[in-house]
Amino acid sequence: MRIAVDVMGGDHGCEVVIAGAKLALEADDKISALHLVGDQGQIEAALKKAALRDARVQILHCTEVLTMEDKPLEGIRKKKDSSMVRAIELVREDKADAVISPGNTGALVAGSMKLRRLEGVERPAIVARMPSRTGDFVLLDAGANPVCEPQHLAQFAVMGNVYAREILGLAKPRVGVLSNGSEESKGNDLTREAARLCSQLDLNFLGYVEGFHLFDDGVDVVVADGFVGNIVLKAAESLGYAMKSILKAELTANPLRYLGALLCSGGLKGLKRRMDPEVYGGAVLLGLNGVVVKMHGSSRERAVMNAIRVACEEVSHDLNHTILREIAQANQRLAAAPATPVAA
Repeated sequence: MRIAVDVMGGDHGCEVVIAGAKLALEADDKISALHLVGDQGQIEAALKKAALRDARVQILHCTEVLTMEDKPLEGIRKKKDSSMVRAIELVREDKADAVISPGNTGALVAGSMKLRRLEGVERPAIVARMPSRTGDFVLLDAGANPVCEPQHLAQFAVMGNVYAREILGLAKPRVGVLSNGSEESKGNDLTREAARLCSQLDLNFLGYVEGFHLFDDGVDVVVADGFVGNIVLKAAESLGYAMKSILKAELTANPLRYLGALLCSGGLKGLKRRMDPEVYGGAVLLGLNGVVVKMHGSSRERAVMNAIRVACEEVSHDLNHTILREIAQANQRLAAAPATPVAA
C-alpha cells in the first residue's frame, strides 16, 4: 500500500507527523511506500530527529501550505504547490492509494474533488467512528456537506452501511436517521423524506434515532447532514475532554479519593483508552475515487499512526468497489420507488 501524507497542515508541525509516520512504518510492513509531502528541508530535519531511515520513505517537496485561515476553494485554486494539493494529486495520478492530512477540512474536501466522485455518488461524506457503551458506531456526514437533500442522506446510509459492515465487522448494521425524536411525527422535511427513502433500501433500517440512542448501543450507522453531524462530533469531543478534566479533579480532591483512584487505576486506564480520540486516527471521506483520511489538526504521534492504519484498512478492504456496487443497486431501487404522495 502506498500512502501520501500531508506533513505541513497540522498544529504541531511536521516533526510530530513524521514521528507518527515512523510508528506506522514499524507497525505495518504492508506499507510499500510512504510519501511525505511538504518542505523538503523541514522534512529532512524531522527525519533526522526521529532517526527514521526507511527505504519506503519518499519526499515530495512543495513550497506552500494551506492554513486553517485559507478559504477552501480559493486556497485550492491559488496554492497549487501546497502540501495538501500535491498529496491529493499523488492519488489522482495513481502514485498513492490514499492521502492523509491534518489540514483545513473544507480545503481537503474541496481539493479531494479532484479525485472525482464514484459513479452514482452525488456527494462524498465524512464518516467518523465514535465509541458507544460496548462498541463503536459511525456517524456521517460529519462535516463535508452542510446543506443536503434527502437522496444524499439515503446514499450516506448506504456508504455508512458498507463501512460498518466491512470495517466494524457487523453482519447487519443498524442504520438510523438522526432526528429530535424517534416518533415518525418528529424531524423536518429533510429527515422525513430521507427516512422514507432509506426504508426503500436493502438496509437494516431503524427509522429515526435521537441523540439519546447514539452512545447507548442503539444504532451502528447514524445518518445526518454535515451541519448537524459536525456539531454532534465536536460536541462529543468537547464532552469527552470535559469529563476527563472533571474526573481528574474529583479523584484528586482529597487523599482518600486519590487512594481509591490508585486502586482502580486499571479500570481508569481502560476508560481512557476507550474515550481517546487518537485511537480512531481520523475520519474517512467516502464516495471518491481514492482514499482520503482527515486527521484532527491537533493530532499527535499516535493519532498520525492510527490515521495511516485507518487508510490501510480501507485500501485493503477495497471499500470503493463495494460502495460502487451497492450505490448502483440503491439508485435503482430509489428510481423504482413510488414518489411521495401529494397532500390533498
